[in-house]
Amino acid sequence: MERSMGRREFLELSAAAGLGAVLSGCCAACRGRSEGPSKSAAEKLGWDLCAQLYTFRRFSFYEALEMIAGLGFRYVEPCFFLRLDAARPDLTTSESLSPELRAELRAKLAERKIQMANFYADLGSDAEKNRRIFEFAKEMGTKTIVAEPPPEAFDGIEKLCEEFSIQVAIHNHPKGPGSRYWSPDAVLEVLKGRGRRIGGCCDTGHWVRSGLDPVECLKKMEGRIISLHLKDVAEWGKPEARDVPLGTGKANYAAVLAELKRQGFRGAASIEYEHDSEKLVEDVRQCIEFVESEAKKLLSA
Repeated sequence: MERSMGRREFLELSAAAGLGAVLSGCCAACRGRSEGPSKSAAEKLGWDLCAQLYTFRRFSFYEALEMIAGLGFRYVEPCFFLRLDAARPDLTTSESLSPELRAELRAKLAERKIQMANFYADLGSDAEKNRRIFEFAKEMGTKTIVAEPPPEAFDGIEKLCEEFSIQVAIHNHPKGPGSRYWSPDAVLEVLKGRGRRIGGCCDTGHWVRSGLDPVECLKKMEGRIISLHLKDVAEWGKPEARDVPLGTGKANYAAVLAELKRQGFRGAASIEYEHDSEKLVEDVRQCIEFVESEAKKLLSA
């Protein structure tokens, strides 16, 4: 799980997963708007498909970028605790990076025409640390920080949102010890009286793991959804349920996407696929293709 992948192994995995097909057009859902006037169906709905880096946690960020770009993604959501570079395993993609390393990261992203749209960060009660996180996000061009801050931290966080013009999206993990925001009700409670720069990052798979209907949860969150973690799982109400490609699990994903379209959601929608295997790239590609296929149906309805 935590080992680094060599270039030969990466190329073998890429070939087995059919990256050539991806590059030839079947992943148009993730292509950048800058490549031409033609937009994918997902883009026409305002959905910016984003790669959640936890999907590729077996690799460093720099290794994963090659796969993320190959799959056609133009947006990425790194995590503060994941490795930046296999050659320097002590480095993480976080506010701890030096100015030189931040410039290096920006250059690698720019080389692949990928934007760091979201950043999963460790926002908490430490005001100075929170400021450093916002400064890092601003420097990286990030629009939304995804986090699970304690309720008492939001007064200070909201001021930083206004100062830096950056959103904060509250993420939900499955129901369990230490999972404060597992239900929409808990998220909405901390959003009371807050401005629109603070909202939810709705993880549909974790809702299913918690025994919640993701469509009903989205309806509860209407008007406060900033970002999404697109995820489907094999079993209902089981925190340990494994991820499956979108549309093949218990989340009723066609209805999930239809609800997002009904609400007029526009923003970053991160594909997060937690089941790691040698078919990882192929599974992620299947998720991308499902979103695009459903988006086409929704546009023609």
